[in-house]
Order: sequence, then structure tokens, then C-alpha cells
Amino acid sequence: MMQWIAMITMLIDHIGAVFYPQVGELRIIGRIAFPIYAFAVYIGYKHTRNVHKYIWRLFWIAVISQLPFMAAFNHFSLNVVWTLWSALLVLLVLDKLPVRLLGIPIVIVAGVVMEMTHMDYGMYGLLLVLLFRYFQGPVLVMAHLLLNVLYIYLHSSSIQMYSVIATAGIAIAQYYNAGFRLKGPRWIWRYFYPAHLAVIALIRWI
Repeated sequence: MMQWIAMITMLIDHIGAVFYPQVGELRIIGRIAFPIYAFAVYIGYKHTRNVHKYIWRLFWIAVISQLPFMAAFNHFSLNVVWTLWSALLVLLVLDKLPVRLLGIPIVIVAGVVMEMTHMDYGMYGLLLVLLFRYFQGPVLVMAHLLLNVLYIYLHSSSIQMYSVIATAGIAIAQYYNAGFRLKGPRWIWRYFYPAHLAVIALIRWI
């Protein structure tokens, strides 16, 4: 049910952000979504049969989502799929490096570029995907907590701390060796993001 939880909590978050910004509870619920998507990108990369098709698919979803994203939120930053796509590229590059230490400057440069281009979540999103790559269990949860502390310090927003709930759920599922397979029509999982943004933008315009 992870993909459904991610989509529903993201929808609640975006409805709150656009139509009910004064209702903080909606934004708190929405913090559940991104860690699941970040984890899904790592799992997708790990298990895909064709990583290049996966990269292109995510790229086109980012492109398709950009106009609805800007229309829904009325600003000109890059949508979160660009963040996930960038993290996917970093994962691919890291696996091709002859020396692991070379990954440090690559991650730093990628994170800076993501921040400069105003990608949603930016470097935070990249680092969260990498946490799912390198950690599991309590260590994963603690690492995410520390990342959130850094985020709060830089952005003066404590609401992101609630995202650890999703990571804790993922860590528990990993402990019990739960399978992470996409259930239901894949097109819903792939295109829910641009579709729901388009609907929100349309309602806002009307």
C-alpha cells in the first residue's frame, strides 16, 4: 500500500498548500509522501531491468509536470520529479566510479546545482535518496532525523521533522523483509503527479 499512501498524502498536502494554507495539519500529513517517493526511486533503480529507460521515463514525467506544477503553486521553481530524476542520475554515476571517495564531490556538485536551479526539496531530496541507499533500520531513521535537523536549521521550518514517520515505516517493513512491489496499474503511479497538479491548477483558475 506504500504507493497509495504516497499519492494520497501528497494530494492532501497539495490541497492544503493551495487552498487551505492556514490548516497546518494538512501539510503535516503531506510530509509522509516524499520519503516514500525517494525510497521508490532507489528501489526502482536497484531493480529495474533497463536503467536508461527508467531515467528517460522519469525525465518525461518531470517535463510533463512542470507547467501544471507552476500553475498550481504559482511559482517558477522546478517540480519534485526533477529532484528524483537528478538523484537517479547520481545513483548511476556513483556505481560507475572506480573510487568511492570520488562520489563525495559529485554529490556536493549535484546538490549545489539542484539548489541553484530551485528544484523542489533540492539537495535535501538527493541526500534522502542516498540515505536509503546506504542505511537501513534504526541507523536509517537516525540519519534521516539528523538530515531533518539540518533542514530545519537552514530553512527555519520544523514541519519537515514529521517526514521521519514514513522513513520509520519503511525501516520496519525492511526489517520484516516486506516486498516492495508496485501493485495496481503502473500508469496511475507514474502519472498521478502531473494529473493531480493539472486538476488543482484548473480548480484554482476557475
